[in-house]
Amino acid sequence: MLDVSDVVIIGGGPGGSTSGSLIRKYMPDLAVTIIERERFPRDHVGESQLPLISRVLNEMGCWEKCEAANFPVKVGATYRWGNSDELWDFNFVNPDQLEGQTRPGQYEGVRLNTAWQVDRAVYDQILLDHAAELGCEVHQEAQVCRIVVDEADPDRIDHIVVRDASGQEHELRARHYIDASGNAAVIRKAMNVAIDQPASLQNVAFWDYWENAEWAVEIGVGGTRVQVLSIGTGWLWFIPLGPTRTSIGFVCPAAFYKESGQTPEELYHWAVKQDPRVRELTRNATPRGKVEGTKDWSFLAQRLVGTNWMLVGESAGFADPILAGGMMLTHTCARHAAYVILELERGRHNADWLKSDYEQTQRRRIRQHIRFADFWYAGNGQFTDLEQHSAQIAKDAGLDMNPKDAFRWLSTGGFTDDLQGAVGLGGVDLGGVKSLAARFTGEEQLEWELSGSNIFELDLTDAEKVPASFLHQGQIRVTLEYRRDGKRLPTVGMFSIMQQVLEKKSIIHDIRTAVARICQKHYPQSAPLHVMLCFQCLESMVNDGWVRASFDPMLPVINFKSSANSGNFVPNSDDVNHRISDSGA
Repeated sequence: MLDVSDVVIIGGGPGGSTSGSLIRKYMPDLAVTIIERERFPRDHVGESQLPLISRVLNEMGCWEKCEAANFPVKVGATYRWGNSDELWDFNFVNPDQLEGQTRPGQYEGVRLNTAWQVDRAVYDQILLDHAAELGCEVHQEAQVCRIVVDEADPDRIDHIVVRDASGQEHELRARHYIDASGNAAVIRKAMNVAIDQPASLQNVAFWDYWENAEWAVEIGVGGTRVQVLSIGTGWLWFIPLGPTRTSIGFVCPAAFYKESGQTPEELYHWAVKQDPRVRELTRNATPRGKVEGTKDWSFLAQRLVGTNWMLVGESAGFADPILAGGMMLTHTCARHAAYVILELERGRHNADWLKSDYEQTQRRRIRQHIRFADFWYAGNGQFTDLEQHSAQIAKDAGLDMNPKDAFRWLSTGGFTDDLQGAVGLGGVDLGGVKSLAARFTGEEQLEWELSGSNIFELDLTDAEKVPASFLHQGQIRVTLEYRRDGKRLPTVGMFSIMQQVLEKKSIIHDIRTAVARICQKHYPQSAPLHVMLCFQCLESMVNDGWVRASFDPMLPVINFKSSANSGNFVPNSDDVNHRISDSGA
């Protein structure tokens, strides 16, 4: 007997749960079936989150459920990276803002800009249960054993064959199929979709879970930072998942692992002992004793959509975990996929445009995370010349630049596309990217393009206006963006504010006054932040040629600079440093 559903989602992890929950929230009459091959709860890596995930969880209606699980609040990360032994912190928020906060908290105030470090066995169960509560029909321990394509359209799925926990096979047909099966990539492989591997490094990762490891720092109630620590041959992650459980992993080039001649267990425990900070934090801890591993090679599917199917999350692509962006890419990609299905059901927009916009947006975002990860590895000395490597990244983006111009493009936002209407990537805004560039090159500070000019004129000559999507409250709103010479200029968010101002003002001080007035009106609680975000957009617009910048010696300028220790980047001063020193390690 052929069972029928409106939407079939293969995979019950965060991607599948997010898509299913949002479809049912906004269109509860649709029948959504989630097929999960495992029985939850089960462990999974990918525990360190970025703040953008919380927005998605709040929209799904399950942020409070996750907060009630008492996951550690991720305030940011502590790094040792590059050629220096110095520890430095990247903070999403000022840690002092967590003082006085209670748990469980509300999704408001400072908590809008924090994240969690989640035990995936608990987290994924919460999300899947939430999808079921919203009406998704969930089948666990159910294996998709065959994808049957339409004889008349080989790019269309006719139905799938599912084997349940008892071994019985069932045929299931739907109008829409989502592949959220992670690296199993059930639909991607069945439809013979090839993948690209644009990253310059091919890494492997090994990890285990430890009991009773200390936290490097406790911030407020339940807040901390993850540790990302270079040990030359690779790097360690140290992610507290709760009061007693910690995920510790080692990432290194696959070639180093092969040449070491060691087993994964031997190499893993060797790596953990290399770092004095991790040695101190684990001196009273016990590993689970089951080292797991995987190849950690960034990749991107050549296609993300078909006639009636879409790829979501890791089935679509994967970026190296140095940025902790994997879960964020999965949640936001799954959200977009849900919105596409909702609009396909409504029939309000051109179906081909909806699918094309989804594919282009998600492929661009995954590729940019891969490039940014390469940029990080370049800063760790795994590429001998950062400028030459930046030129290669620019070439991968279809741009022919000399090394110095390529580095300037990369460090001024040439790859930033995470937030609609703003400039940022991987939890780092454009100012943070410049701070990273200063740190990686050993420079005290980097000048912004804006600093040398005081006249700014919008230049849209020969630009094409094309439709773009804006996702909000279950609907895709069609906006417009400008495109020219491979560059894109959005017309929403902070970009919209800056364009409105530039249509009337051209002198930098007049621009600043007008932007401040608009931000004070629309964002009274955070006007200074949004003013800065607007000027980050202006910096990007100048760099991409959307704004002509010039200098009038009769007018003053405003100097914009980013140093290695500016904004969200500060030297580390956690107490563990003193413990290490006292112990003589």
